[in-house]
Amino acid sequence: MDCPCGRGRPYSICCGPLHEGEPAPDAEALMRSRYSAFVLERFDYLLASWHPRTRPASLGPPEPGLRWLGLEVKAHLVQDETHATVAFVARSKLGGRAHRLQERSRFERIGLHWFYVDGELG
Repeated sequence: MDCPCGRGRPYSICCGPLHEGEPAPDAEALMRSRYSAFVLERFDYLLASWHPRTRPASLGPPEPGLRWLGLEVKAHLVQDETHATVAFVARSKLGGRAHRLQERSRFERIGLHWFYVDGELG
């Protein structure tokens, strides 16, 4: 199976290892793995890869009928060894209508692991 993240590689050598606990090499890889986790409904991974200071207590199920259609990474900017941002557009379809989620996400590395901190829409 091709990985949902859009890199054109098999899931088993792309986001799959990250979903099983392997540290992401950078913020972009973590962001792509989080998109794949949304597609595959791996909510355990989404929570585990969320920064402890901004992580919600739980995540609700997706809207019935939601389909993720693709991811486009626009920019990956490294501020320093432990901080980075990733700008992306994620496309989805719900109830016959297409949607675009455009976000600039902030990431922080703690030890070997990158974590999603928060994001600005638009």
